[in-house]
Amino acid sequence: MEYSEEDYLMISGIQHFNFCRRQWAIIHIEQQWVENILTIEGNLMHKNAHDGLSSEKRSDIIISRGMKIFSKILGIYGVCDIVEFQRDDVNGVEIFGYPGKYNVIPIEYKRGNPKTDDSDNLQLAAQAICLEEMLCCDIPYGYMFYGETKHRFKVDLDNRIRENLREVTKEMHKHYDRLYTPKVKPDKKCKSCSLKEICLPKLYKNQSVSSYIERMINDGGEET
Repeated sequence: MEYSEEDYLMISGIQHFNFCRRQWAIIHIEQQWVENILTIEGNLMHKNAHDGLSSEKRSDIIISRGMKIFSKILGIYGVCDIVEFQRDDVNGVEIFGYPGKYNVIPIEYKRGNPKTDDSDNLQLAAQAICLEEMLCCDIPYGYMFYGETKHRFKVDLDNRIRENLREVTKEMHKHYDRLYTPKVKPDKKCKSCSLKEICLPKLYKNQSVSSYIERMINDGGEET
């Protein structure tokens, strides 16, 4: 199955979705967003990664910044922070405008420290699959660069993480097609979420939003 372009979802939403299904729906379905210090720091890091020339060559490495990517199979699109094309005339692929062949390595920038779950790695895997489709190549690994450590970490893009990604994107499309905002239980991670004032997870504990709005109208806008 291949998705039509109008059905593509943002790669950046994968991390939102893995962090909290409800947060993702509020941002990507309801189109609501609020900044806090964490989101501002993250945006600045991505901006710095994209600043400068769109591409440059350093010896046998081509560095591409802000490369637009997509996958028909997963139905996603987005922008890579950095893609390194490392010269390898034996195992690499041809890159238009450059002599020789190159291995393709996506590099994603994040603020903070490495995560204990797959939140960041899923986004990196999504970028790799997009690049594989577009360039007809295999990408066995990529790198995560974290602002706190100032160091890049190698991520093996194995079958486990690829299958996890396929399940996640499939669920994202399912919710998006239904315009469904999932319910959630309040969690400690809610404290760091910039959307906590508009999310109101407690409101959804015992009733749907449509029921709440209907009750508020019937009661004249007063809480009971």
